[in-house]
Amino acid sequence: MGLQDLLLNGGSSLSKHDGATPPTNPLTLKTSKLHGTAAGEPGYSLDGADKAEVSRAYNSYNDGAINPLPQPSGLDLNGKTPKGYTNPETGQTFP
Repeated sequence: MGLQDLLLNGGSSLSKHDGATPPTNPLTLKTSKLHGTAAGEPGYSLDGADKAEVSRAYNSYNDGAINPLPQPSGLDLNGKTPKGYTNPETGQTFP
């Protein structure tokens, strides 16, 4: 009897789906608004947009682990290109 057979028939406390293929995480689909929309609008991970929809999808996926929804990065520049970049360690500025 192979490992998959053991999991499918006996289960395991270390596997949520006991050897079966888990469902697809809805946040990995193209329709997910986690990272952005098809129209090029920012998504939740950038500025917190569509939080309720992303939170519902996040909570609907059960992989057996408790993972809190990460906070958005807060790096949205409202579509503006930064004027330059500064190295936080050296203070050197790049155009």
